[in-house]
Amino acid sequence: QPLLDQMKATFGVSYEALGWVPTLTQVGYAVGMLFLVPLGDMLERKRLVIGFTFLSAICMAILALAPAFEFVIGASLVLGLSTMTPQLLIPFAAQLAQPSARGKVIGTMMSGLLLGILLARTVSGFIGAAYGWRAMFGCASVFLFVLVFVLAAALPKSTPTYSGRYSDLLKSVVNLFRTQPVLREASLFGAMLFGSFSVFWSTLIHLMETPAFNLGARSVGLYGLLGAAAAGVTPLIGSYVDKQDARKATGLMIAVTIFSFVVFGLSVTSLVGIAVGVLLMDIGVQSGHVSNQSRILGLVPNAQSRLQTAYMFFYFAGGAAGSFLGNWAWGKYGWLGVCATAIVMLVISLIRFLMPRPQAATA
Repeated sequence: QPLLDQMKATFGVSYEALGWVPTLTQVGYAVGMLFLVPLGDMLERKRLVIGFTFLSAICMAILALAPAFEFVIGASLVLGLSTMTPQLLIPFAAQLAQPSARGKVIGTMMSGLLLGILLARTVSGFIGAAYGWRAMFGCASVFLFVLVFVLAAALPKSTPTYSGRYSDLLKSVVNLFRTQPVLREASLFGAMLFGSFSVFWSTLIHLMETPAFNLGARSVGLYGLLGAAAAGVTPLIGSYVDKQDARKATGLMIAVTIFSFVVFGLSVTSLVGIAVGVLLMDIGVQSGHVSNQSRILGLVPNAQSRLQTAYMFFYFAGGAAGSFLGNWAWGKYGWLGVCATAIVMLVISLIRFLMPRPQAATA
């Protein structure tokens, strides 16, 4: 995102045309999530991980060298499709881990993933400002090519756990969601947590540009750095989940996230208040996500990738809904409307949490 304005200047395109770059990347990611991640149960995971990482490196190189905007559009779509490595590695790690350490392992994986996401905007902003947007994509390509060799040397081989047709593999994802009440509940919790998260981040820039603050995108990026501190908590939450009740941990994180939006609502003119709220929200959302994944990835021993697909589909669907509802609420009711919208989403999940606990079923 910090590089989009530079890309616009390079190719002389409109903002409308430029908007296709992040849009097609997200479309590619969604398609890959639905149709490629389940292959982790059907094919050898190490080869898939290396293959997707290599394809991502090529896409980054194409972006760095793109002679025309059409190359950027095409490479962005394929980049989204190929960015499946994290969604394959997390269930891979969960499968390799002992059940008593699964939460800690997932927490460690998520900590690294979240740090990468949160710091990417800051790093790309600095490199882009100093050397241009092509340099950032070039650096990313080199890093990914190196990562291919690291993964090839470090990852163990896996044994596929599903034998059958690809069409039946996709149907089994739907069947898992239909037959596993714990998966359905965790998907609701995840969707509402990430939805509230998206409500906030899609509208914070509007608040920062009001006369009360008169700030811009850099302030949003600096708040994003607070998430790095929250990411350090996720391995601790994972260890807690291994010893305690993952569902109760999720309920606690829902409550923490609700409280964060109360803080946001009271901080309409306070930078410090917003910072406190960001820290609480990131801890709640990230730790809730770890607890959810710890619950679902142990439901069916030979279906981790498909369980991940079902859960993450609703997780990102909640995020998309949150982005839309957040901007709608800002336009209609301002910042307090934004906070109220997020709280309503979270209360939906809290109500489900207070209902009787679902029991795991055999797929």
